[in-house]
Amino acid sequence: RKEQELDSKDAIILHQFSRPTNGVPSISPFCLKMETYLRMADLPYQNYFDGKLSPQGKMPWIEYNHKKVYGTEFIIDFLEEKLGVNLNKHLGPHERAVSRAVTKMVEEHFYWTLAYCQWVENLHETQKMVSLFGPFSDLLKWILCHLTKGIVKREMYGHGIGRFSEEEMYTLMEKDMRTLAGLLGDKKYIMGPNVSTVDATVFGHLAQAMWTLPGTRPERLIKGELINLAMYCERIRRKFWPEWHHDDDNTLYESEESSEASKTYSPLQDFSFYSRTETFDEEGNSISQTPDTDYTGHSLFDSDVDMDDYRDHEQCK
Repeated sequence: RKEQELDSKDAIILHQFSRPTNGVPSISPFCLKMETYLRMADLPYQNYFDGKLSPQGKMPWIEYNHKKVYGTEFIIDFLEEKLGVNLNKHLGPHERAVSRAVTKMVEEHFYWTLAYCQWVENLHETQKMVSLFGPFSDLLKWILCHLTKGIVKREMYGHGIGRFSEEEMYTLMEKDMRTLAGLLGDKKYIMGPNVSTVDATVFGHLAQAMWTLPGTRPERLIKGELINLAMYCERIRRKFWPEWHHDDDNTLYESEESSEASKTYSPLQDFSFYSRTETFDEEGNSISQTPDTDYTGHSLFDSDVDMDDYRDHEQCK
């Protein structure tokens, strides 16, 4: 088909896979990482689900001012340089080093065990989530998923992790998840009270275990023994993806102040420009106070809202 011409002048065009059918923004950890990062950095962007891979055969990639940038790490570096954003400015040298080490553990090790679970062991469930339409969509999905299964197994073997038994791979996965749970502890985000780039990476991967792998070991682990990781995923989802609703939402992960606010949902953003902080009325006027903020302007999805101050405020009323 003829490709649509895109004007990326002063606009971030995010190329990624189509939305899956289960309400999750992406079954690709790297696509979810990149879109979550853009929301964390509050950078307006436009999704483009063209399915066209980068020259390296990967997703996602971006266009900005007619320049194409590939690879999530290089995309983030590019945006930091061009737009002056930096989610890590509050981190010291040691914290930056830890952040990079965690990122590489997640992307170069944990990712492969997730890919095995998604595209090999749990392929029948993943196939249901793939979004394809047309008279031969079921056949095309079957072909696509089984081709992907073969590619994943071959690449895992080349990586080295695919040479272990299934049980050994799941042992490695569990070690990575326990490492993340231990590092997070009772903190709000991986590196402390403030969000940083590593959170986009960790969330993009843990969200797969949380919402796209029903009945599997990683899902049982994150929703069971490693419950702090589940609460972490919910915290990020509610703050940066307020329109993302999942049919299996569980009040176990909800805080008292977010349970009511989270009952109103809107569809996931597709082709329109998205900006987290700007809300407009029907006449195009900016609205500064949105339904998900309290009297102080804090997000009700934040777990660190000072409820004592809120009660004092209510008593004064």
